[in-house]
Amino acid sequence: MALTLPDWLSDRALQRSSHRIKVLPFDPLILGCAVFLMLTGFVMITSASLDVAQEKMGSATYFMLRQGIFMALALIGAFAIYRVPVSFWQRYGHWLVLVAGFLLLLVLIPGVGRSVNGSQRWIRAGPINLQPSEIAKFCMVVYISGYLVRRIGEVRSSWIGVMKPILPLSAFVILLYLEPDFGALVVLVGAVMGMIFLSGMKASQFFIVIGGVVGLLATFIGLEPYRVKRLQNFLDPWQDPFGAGYQLSQAQIAFGRGEWTGMGLGNSVQKLSFLPEAHTDFVFSVLAEETGLLGALTVLIVYGVMVVRMFRLGRLAEQMKAFFMAYVVYGFATIFAAQALINIGVNAGALPTKGLTLPLVSYGGSSLLVSCAMLALILRIDYELKLLQQAAVPGPEQTGTTHKPTG
Repeated sequence: MALTLPDWLSDRALQRSSHRIKVLPFDPLILGCAVFLMLTGFVMITSASLDVAQEKMGSATYFMLRQGIFMALALIGAFAIYRVPVSFWQRYGHWLVLVAGFLLLLVLIPGVGRSVNGSQRWIRAGPINLQPSEIAKFCMVVYISGYLVRRIGEVRSSWIGVMKPILPLSAFVILLYLEPDFGALVVLVGAVMGMIFLSGMKASQFFIVIGGVVGLLATFIGLEPYRVKRLQNFLDPWQDPFGAGYQLSQAQIAFGRGEWTGMGLGNSVQKLSFLPEAHTDFVFSVLAEETGLLGALTVLIVYGVMVVRMFRLGRLAEQMKAFFMAYVVYGFATIFAAQALINIGVNAGALPTKGLTLPLVSYGGSSLLVSCAMLALILRIDYELKLLQQAAVPGPEQTGTTHKPTG
């Protein structure tokens, strides 16, 4: 049985309330955290990429300028998404997931998909290398949110309701495995499972499904010798510090050099061709080296504040029976949390090496565009919830009360 929204949650009620009620159009804490992370990322990308850009591209500011362009495009796209009512995403979520699936298929076609370091994950789109796996995260969360609203009764009472959304997710998992993009695969599966669990799935079903997912991921690791090797190197990167354990050992050196307060902006040594992908996957290591433990903890705290605020927003939406909004926020918050924890864990040597960017901080057009798109939709949800809260409280004209003049 699908959950229906109360009358005061209708588009018409929302439009009426937007004309007569003035509210803050965004959550200042979420937006403030996001802006801080983006600006921090821009500074660290600039610092980490100057030497490699000069060596490979002939211009020290190459990556800095491109990241500036990506930020401008991301902000324009975020503003456009913010202007779209949430009801639009709920209505057309099934089309979004089809578009994402088509892009995941397209990237696997030889000559269309662009291969880098053995992974075919990108499609050339003008100045940007479009990464379909990033778009797939956004579209799948929106689609699953709509499904949970329509079929929440089945999800909470039967295996059929749980298995139905797993079918399109399985198709995405297979396509991501073929690229391969194991990091995006793990994040996407984690986000969807988290959304289904928070929607009211039985605990017994959840643990059975999680057991199956863990077994499947273990199988994926075992099928590829290089993933097994990565796991072995993670357990002891110093066994082969100049070979398979090179990235992890160099990242740990960066953390060690940073100590408490860091070596100062621009003074990283590891970025000088010692640490591979210093401005992308391992930008957090450069940040730790230049700003120290205090700087690294500050970034970690900002992520924590932003994600907690998102989950609280999702809880508020759930209490107001705006279930689609709640599940979208839960899904996006899980993606931000999982991707940040995995990237920071890899940089700190707490997790095996995985090619995942640090949201809003690492260099990359697709990651930044999709991260800003997710933030824009979350901020739109916050805005609409504020309008709905105000609209649910009758004003004097609705209660029939009037203020008589005195004197």
